[in-house]
Amino acid sequence: MIPERYRLENLLKILRHPRALLGELSKVAIRANIIYHQNKKNEGVDVIDRDWDNLIIIDGCRFDTFQEVSGIQGNLEACRSSGSESWEFMQNNFVGEELHDTVLITANPHTTKIPPKTFHSIKNLVKTCWDSELRTVPPDAVTKAALETIDEYPNKRLIVHYMQPHYPFIGKTGQQIAHGGFNPDDNVDRGGHVWTKLQYGFLDESEVREAYRENLEIVLEEVEHLLSILNGKSVLTSDHGNLIGERIRPIPVKTYGHPRGLHVPELFRVPWLVRESDTRRKIQSDPPTERDQIEDEVVNNRLQALGYK
Repeated sequence: MIPERYRLENLLKILRHPRALLGELSKVAIRANIIYHQNKKNEGVDVIDRDWDNLIIIDGCRFDTFQEVSGIQGNLEACRSSGSESWEFMQNNFVGEELHDTVLITANPHTTKIPPKTFHSIKNLVKTCWDSELRTVPPDAVTKAALETIDEYPNKRLIVHYMQPHYPFIGKTGQQIAHGGFNPDDNVDRGGHVWTKLQYGFLDESEVREAYRENLEIVLEEVEHLLSILNGKSVLTSDHGNLIGERIRPIPVKTYGHPRGLHVPELFRVPWLVRESDTRRKIQSDPPTERDQIEDEVVNNRLQALGYK
């Protein structure tokens, strides 16, 4: 059966609009590149095996942009992530592990797919702290939840997963462009999130870069506040990077976002910033607690808002 997007009506729309035609050709080339990269061996860092009391993850953060923007003190180096997108990162670091000495606080909807009893506890904020106008969990809500959790679990390792700088963009520039995009008469792609719009040439790349940078600046303010309060050794990293118009290989097509299975440096090269501490928490393992269930409809809506669907 022919996919709906390639039915005659949509194909005629594509032929009438050169930008749409180039966008479709780009997507075909990206799929071919993903197939090429599928057999590459993944040699990313095992974040659980590293030494830390607090692991802070900012979502979709490029190392080069972090290096330009961040003023957070600590020992910074680039490391290789084990995923080109969030769920791949979680599968390679969390799934199959028994992390009963660790509590996860997260704004990422993919966390709902982690098997039960993996962590001692998971505090998933995608339902309770979701901002319907921003279409994401704002970073201050993550900070607040993390500080409440450290008081509740003083003898556990803590993973805090912020959603920014990942799209949607919540800064001044980002909020002006995030809802822009296709004219309904030209809509050959039903996704319509920012990376798709860039692929089709409906957004200005420089504006999106600025919006991405704004998102990073906003989340780093919250991270710095959290680090100033947390005790123990802290590490700040990201689950994956982000493409903003780089030409990938072997087919040199400009690519945006973070397609799963596309194993290129811009998606794997992420920051690893270590903040040492004179005091360390005494970590202990305890049986896992029951976690709150989140309806599939809620999760799917959150994933769609974040551009995953």
